[in-house]
Amino acid sequence: MAHHPPLFLALDQGGHASRALVFNARGRLVAAAERRIATRHPAANRVEHDPAALLASLRQACQGVVRQLGPRVADIHRAALATQRSTIVCWNRDTGHALSPVISWQDRRAARYIQLLAPHAARVHRVTGLVLSAHYGASKIRWCLKSLPAVKRARQQQCLAAGPLASFILANMLTEKPLLTDPVNASRTLLWDYRSRTWSPELLSLFGIGAEILPRCVPNEHAFGHVRLANRNIPLTVVTGDQPAALFAQGPPRTDSIYINLGTGAFIQRLHGRQPPRVAGLLGSVLWQDSERALYVLEGTVNGAASALAWLRRQLGISEQLMLKNMPGWLDSESGVPLFLNGVSGLGSPYWQADFRSRFIGRADCGKKFLAVIESIAFLLCTNLERMRARQAPLRRIVATGGLASRQELCQRLADLSGLPVIRPEEREATARGLAVLLGMPGVVEAGHSVWQPNKNRPLQQRYARWQVEMRRALDR
Repeated sequence: MAHHPPLFLALDQGGHASRALVFNARGRLVAAAERRIATRHPAANRVEHDPAALLASLRQACQGVVRQLGPRVADIHRAALATQRSTIVCWNRDTGHALSPVISWQDRRAARYIQLLAPHAARVHRVTGLVLSAHYGASKIRWCLKSLPAVKRARQQQCLAAGPLASFILANMLTEKPLLTDPVNASRTLLWDYRSRTWSPELLSLFGIGAEILPRCVPNEHAFGHVRLANRNIPLTVVTGDQPAALFAQGPPRTDSIYINLGTGAFIQRLHGRQPPRVAGLLGSVLWQDSERALYVLEGTVNGAASALAWLRRQLGISEQLMLKNMPGWLDSESGVPLFLNGVSGLGSPYWQADFRSRFIGRADCGKKFLAVIESIAFLLCTNLERMRARQAPLRRIVATGGLASRQELCQRLADLSGLPVIRPEEREATARGLAVLLGMPGVVEAGHSVWQPNKNRPLQQRYARWQVEMRRALDR
């Protein structure tokens, strides 16, 4: 029988779409399929996906690459899955049927309840590495337990499962129907001790959630089960979150680099090593755990990135196509740019205020408002970067990935504000490529990249200083 080089299947379930991508052993993309998913906003602070439609989108993406590969589907050796962290589902563990919506990481329906737990905030941070926030899974699971009759019945009948989105996908897409999760996704529930790497009895008690409904936590590299593709069982051996996977896209992450993934939200990460980090206002996160080691990152979160541009489009009452058509003209002049205090989807690190009201400081036309929103993303990222800068070795570069990294006006502003070159790999499927590397893809193609060198941009620096003053005023009110 002829020998065929191995292929690697990466499943990337994101906030806007589900993707299936296949890489060969040299790191070249040989097949890719994407299926969009709808996002629902049924009430204020609620962000959901339909669970059946989400699973269908993943299955359709898988079928898309099967059609493209033809007989070569037999060469897929291993598969990996990355999902949105902090997104949760409740389901029937016997049937796999969803009992709740897919409640997005952006969802803040339990913000008022979280405020009641403020006296426990310091303890929660010590145990989990996270701030006490409605964005994470625990308060959403508790809401389901209190509010959804189907969830209550399943709990009484002892067939309830609840946990990260990754667990729900595994239970429905693997032939073994396991009840498992990984440390990266478990750590975004506010129920997981990121030092001992176990569910925390103390926090389970605090939120009123029984350990029996949660999936068993195993390392990110594990024999999770098999994906059925074209009458073949493909071993799925890696599960993680979308942002951590992206750090591995160009190989092992470097301590002298800041990694920013620019999507619906913007996530800024720096490798910390084998010890859990603790920095005020920032997150300590598990990056990877296998049978031998655990790696940690220092992380910041900007909730309003691409979602902030979508917010602006709704405020202006224009279509996405019209916004794209007008952008070139909007970028012609940078004089008279107002400030934008960006609390879209809640104000993230290092401020952490769920109900912060987004607002413009100063009057301007549509184009100037667009630039103000772009600058607000850069300002928030650089505020986080400054806190990371005091840690470990000197920083030498920023690596920017994700859909919003295509905005060169954002990349240049990041370079100018930080004083660091911003490198954007031309192949921007960072999450999927990182999954393939984690699967053991032995070679990585040297992809092209764009670089923005820092300039002395005094007007931008002055707006950043004014923005910091306005943020402090708004937060003090």
